[in-house]
Amino acid sequence: MRFLYNGVFIVLSLALYSQEHKTQILDYKVLFSAKNNTKVSCYRIPAIVTAPNGVLVAAIDERVPSCGDLKWSNDINIVLRRSNDNGITWSKIETVVDYPLGQSASDPSMIVNKVTGDILLFYNYMDLDQEKDVYYLKVIKSSNNGKTWSHPQDITTQISKPEWHKDFKFITSGRGIQTANGTLLHTLVNLQKGVFLFGSKDHGVSWYVLDTPITPGDESKIVELANGDWMINSRVNSKGFRYVHKSSDNGETWYTQPDSLLIDPSCNASIIRYTSIINGDDKNRLLFSNAKKQGNRMNMTVRISYDEGKTWTKGKTIYSGSAAYSSMTVLNNGDIGLFFEKDNYAENVFVRLTLEWLTNGKDVYKRDK
Repeated sequence: MRFLYNGVFIVLSLALYSQEHKTQILDYKVLFSAKNNTKVSCYRIPAIVTAPNGVLVAAIDERVPSCGDLKWSNDINIVLRRSNDNGITWSKIETVVDYPLGQSASDPSMIVNKVTGDILLFYNYMDLDQEKDVYYLKVIKSSNNGKTWSHPQDITTQISKPEWHKDFKFITSGRGIQTANGTLLHTLVNLQKGVFLFGSKDHGVSWYVLDTPITPGDESKIVELANGDWMINSRVNSKGFRYVHKSSDNGETWYTQPDSLLIDPSCNASIIRYTSIINGDDKNRLLFSNAKKQGNRMNMTVRISYDEGKTWTKGKTIYSGSAAYSSMTVLNNGDIGLFFEKDNYAENVFVRLTLEWLTNGKDVYKRDK
């Protein structure tokens, strides 16, 4: 919003609310941008979580020589920023993974372990000088809400197979989940063979992979449904819409169907659990964000499902222009944090949303008494 004061346009960037129309003027906070950075080509692949103490942790690729993906860039680092006040202010950029020139780390994703209080940050690694096109899968851990991180652990042999050594494989960026029984779950993509689930039943001490390929699918996200079933929402290239896979037997078998209403330009998306009756909330709610347009990465939209992903609302447009990858989290105060690529990757912005605004006042988040 702009207004004229003494002949000068003033930009109003605060989030305002109209009592009459419940209208929110979105405040896009630019967390990462290479516009005025002569040392970095671009920042890409956003991931965001809420730490056990409520701190927001936003991680991303710092792509130095070019905007190219892992196999095309010999200098990609993982950097992050943190917020202690639900996204109002943010720390300076901190580097958490930085290899010597010729080695790169890419595609951050995180899982918050609510049992131990740890945050696990996964990424894909490549040594372009010694093993070009060979992907390794690694994880680091923070036990103090993202302030410091452990040395990397290579889990490639635990969640992959020897015969996949030279396959195009990677951990999906964004986030994984922790199920109701404490199991950690995440998605691994092998573009030659399908999507695979990997997980840990001992809080990340050891890892395993489920030997059940899920197809079709590229970058995919998993949620646990209210009845304990698992649901994966997948990017499928050249289709123009998402595919949904469901399992009621802990991933041994899957039922797959397209969701033609979830239109998509072949892009990574985000799906998270917002509220759950079993956890004391008034309703079961899932949230889904993506570039809601076929053919072009634009029109960032957030939708809500009240029936565990069977149907979705039309959604609310967050940004109608160029937009691509996105990642969501639930803030401690019940607001929704959305972190997404904007304007052809020129900016990576954070925006805070409310359920009331998303539903035009028809639904309101009810805090615990």
